[in-house]
Amino acid sequence: MGYQSTRECVEALEKNGQLLRIAEEVDPHLEMAEIQRRVYQEKGPAILFENVKGCAFPCVSNLFGTPERARLIFKDTYDQVATLVASKADPVKLMKSPGKAIKAGWSALHALPKKVSASNAPVFECRAKLSDLPPITSWPDDGGPFITLPQVYSEHPDHQGKPLKSNLGMYRIQLSGNEFEKDKEVGLHYQIHRGIGVHQKLHKDAGKPFRVALFIGGPPAMSFSAVMPLPEGMPEVAFAGLMAGQRFRYSHYKEWTVSADADFCIIGTIKDELKREGPFGDHLGYYSLDHLFPCLEVEEVFHRKDAIWPFTVVGRPPQEDTTFGEVIHDMTGVVIPTEIPGLRAVNAVDAAGVHPLLLAIGQERYTPYVKTTRPSELLTISNAVLGKGQLSLAKYLFMVNEADNPELDIHDIPAYFEHMLSRIKWERDLHFQTETSIDTLDYSGSGMNHGSKVVFACSGDPIRTLKDAVPELDEVCAVVKPGILTVAGPAFSDYNAAPAELESIVKKLGKQISVDDFPLIILCDDPDFLTADFNNFLWITFTRSNPSHDIHGVGAETKFKHWGCVGSLIIDARLKPHHAPPLIEDPEVTAKVDRMFSEDGLFGRKESNSMNSAIR
Repeated sequence: MGYQSTRECVEALEKNGQLLRIAEEVDPHLEMAEIQRRVYQEKGPAILFENVKGCAFPCVSNLFGTPERARLIFKDTYDQVATLVASKADPVKLMKSPGKAIKAGWSALHALPKKVSASNAPVFECRAKLSDLPPITSWPDDGGPFITLPQVYSEHPDHQGKPLKSNLGMYRIQLSGNEFEKDKEVGLHYQIHRGIGVHQKLHKDAGKPFRVALFIGGPPAMSFSAVMPLPEGMPEVAFAGLMAGQRFRYSHYKEWTVSADADFCIIGTIKDELKREGPFGDHLGYYSLDHLFPCLEVEEVFHRKDAIWPFTVVGRPPQEDTTFGEVIHDMTGVVIPTEIPGLRAVNAVDAAGVHPLLLAIGQERYTPYVKTTRPSELLTISNAVLGKGQLSLAKYLFMVNEADNPELDIHDIPAYFEHMLSRIKWERDLHFQTETSIDTLDYSGSGMNHGSKVVFACSGDPIRTLKDAVPELDEVCAVVKPGILTVAGPAFSDYNAAPAELESIVKKLGKQISVDDFPLIILCDDPDFLTADFNNFLWITFTRSNPSHDIHGVGAETKFKHWGCVGSLIIDARLKPHHAPPLIEDPEVTAKVDRMFSEDGLFGRKESNSMNSAIR
């Protein structure tokens, strides 16, 4: 059976050698986050901080730090839930395995929530104030401490008190700072395309108060379900029951529905007044800046007697949320192609911040008697992808034809780029959406939630052989991979000066570089950084460019509203004044944690639990 509290999970991980206890005092301001980032990068254990400076509650991080640990946490249910998910893709296959079908069917009974009395709900054992909670701050310029693993629970106004009509999402919560009234208000940030936004609008239209509950901890299945992209109509609490191997237990406090087994619960009502939330170091590797977002007027803070506060750290990938993505893909990857006809595989590229870059493989079946070189069905599939759930947040969508290389692995990203660049025709295979919505956290566009998208779709045999020899240019340049060249440009000033500046750069590069050698050129601030690691190229290129504004090309022209170019495509990925600043650690904290990890430091001393041995 699954775990009903964070403490149960922590104790089980310790028995399996997957937990490091830190008894020494550690500061929640930047230090704990810096330790978490380092341990995660080394694929280390979960970390229990037993002595948090200025706080009575222990904290745990890195619970889901590796796919193997996630499978361990859900060891009793993982395979059954994966079978249920896969049955949507191939129900006949499930019925051919009666044993699996019976187990999966029995597991489905756990999807029904179970109401319990307040006296049987551990979460009501104690009360606290907001200022009693761990004030964990991850990055130097964060607007304050944040809850980074919250389960934000809301209900449909016509079905209040009914969990099967609820939404559970992981939307960050600012505990204090800015203009939030101490111990009375918290900031609630959610992006576009989120279920809580639908509920908020319905409550507003109905003239009803919008009551929200924030759960922290409890069954680990609740945290996992809060980030799971579920089909519309399937409540996250039902999926949490499946993952936990036991029904979601809930109780009521006044008008709020509360997770009975949560470690902590904050209840309140969304105010009509918006307040500034942020900045916050986010998963694109930059700060999301302060903006007006909903504010929760807090009524009560509850917690268990044995409560442990789980947290994570987000930042430039990979971080712990990368593992969430890997586990989710492991469970749902087989289903996605069944929901969009012709789609064979899809990869939201973590190294590029997930939403900025989506790679896909599709099928061309419209004219099976003709070997097509002009994308047809691939474009239909692309439109479907850009209209599907969180996939719709993609800014760059690359789509290739499965028949051109049936062995192409969508997770071998350099090979995917080589496949695409050897085939694509820039004068034909680019398809833009301008003046559209993009991810809230992406500051490359022309305004908040506002920017553009582009589809790169290609099909057919290779038309060029990509080169990797560095050309002789006056500018500093370097080769990322065959066919991809980075060139240093002058510091970006503004978009008023950019057209003339880019025209000069494009003309010069067009005379010196052949599209058959380098079909893709990245104009950047530091070519050496892009070429030092392929993930650097992915991160810089696709988080620092807005397709409509920053894609240029040699020999570009527009024919009947279609833009293309006959020479190399140039993406301007320089850092621009309107971009959010990248995340940089505090040097003093970094030096302090360096000392902690040294042989003579906190985690190197023989008499202590050695962090260094634990993460190896």
